[in-house]
Amino acid sequence: MSLYPSLEDMQADKLLQSQNAAIATAAEAQRQYHQASGYQDAPPPYSTNPYPQLNAMQPATVNEKDATNKADGFFYPDLADYMGLELNREVIAANMPEYLNREGRVARYQAEVSPVANVNGAQMVAPISAGSVGLQRGQVTNGIRELILCKGTDKKVGLRAQAINKGVFVALVVKNSPAAMAGLRFGDQILQINGTIVAGFSDDDVHKLLKKSASNNISLVVRDRPFERSITLHKNSSGNIGFQFNNGTITAIVKDSSAARNGLLIDHQILEINGQNVIGLKDKDISQLISAGGQVITVTIIPSIIYNIMMKKLPFSFIKGKMDHSVPDF
Repeated sequence: MSLYPSLEDMQADKLLQSQNAAIATAAEAQRQYHQASGYQDAPPPYSTNPYPQLNAMQPATVNEKDATNKADGFFYPDLADYMGLELNREVIAANMPEYLNREGRVARYQAEVSPVANVNGAQMVAPISAGSVGLQRGQVTNGIRELILCKGTDKKVGLRAQAINKGVFVALVVKNSPAAMAGLRFGDQILQINGTIVAGFSDDDVHKLLKKSASNNISLVVRDRPFERSITLHKNSSGNIGFQFNNGTITAIVKDSSAARNGLLIDHQILEINGQNVIGLKDKDISQLISAGGQVITVTIIPSIIYNIMMKKLPFSFIKGKMDHSVPDF
C-alpha cells in the first residue's frame, strides 16, 4: 500500500498513474501496428498512427511546443495543458520543479512509480510534495535515538523537562545550547539518561540527574515526539492552507481547504512550521513563516491539553526569550 504525505499527493499520483497507463497502451498499440505493417526500420511517427483512439489523445492543434514533445517521444501535451489543469509553466517551475527537465519541458514518468520523498529513511509517494524541504524537516517518526551531550560554559545542557503520565518530556530547548546543537526537540520523550531509565521520575528528579552528570559524554535516549504529528498542506491560488489560529492554537478549519482535506484539527497547538519551532512566537510571525514557506507547508501540532500541561511551569516570557527557533538540519 502506498504512503502519501497529503491527500493532494495521492490524487496527483493516481492521475499520473492513469496517464502512464494510457501512454503505455498507446506505445504498445503503435509497436503492434509497426510489426503488423512489416516495417523493417523505425516505426512511423506517433502522429501518423491510424488508430483513431490514439490520435484522439494528441492535442487538437500542433504548435512548436507540441512538435518538440513529439520529437522527444512524448505523447501528451505538457502538464500545464494536460486535462485542463489550471497550471502555467511559471507555477510548475516554482512549486513542482520535479516535473520540469533542464530544457523547461515537463518530464514524463519513465518508471511505474511516482516521485518519492525520502523522509527519515522511509519513502512516501509524493508527486507534489517531494521537493519540499519542510516535508523533510517536519516529519515526526516516533522512533528512538541516542544523543550525546556535553555541558556548556554555564554548566547546563540547555533543556527543561516535564513529567506527564509517568513519562518525561522535553518542554524547552534553549537556543544555542548543547541540547539544541544535538537536535533535541520540544516534545521528545526522554527514556534514559546515562543508562538510568527515567520512567516515573519527576521533572525535578531529571533536572537533578542532569546536574550531577559529568561535563562530557552525557547520554540521552529519547523517543521522537510521541504526542505530536505532522500534516503536510498545500496552498491554494490565494496562498492559503485553510485554518485560523490564535496564540498558536488552531481555532477554525476552512471548509474544502487543504487543512480540511488532510485532517487538521482544532484545539491543537502549532509547534513547528516546516520543521522550525514557533513556540513563543507571535501569531503574525507564524503567519509570515507560512507565507514565506513555499507552496507546500508541513505543520507540526500537539493537542492543546498536552501542550498546556507541558508548559504550565514555564512563564511565557521565559519561553519567548529562551526557546530555540533555529531552522533544523536534515
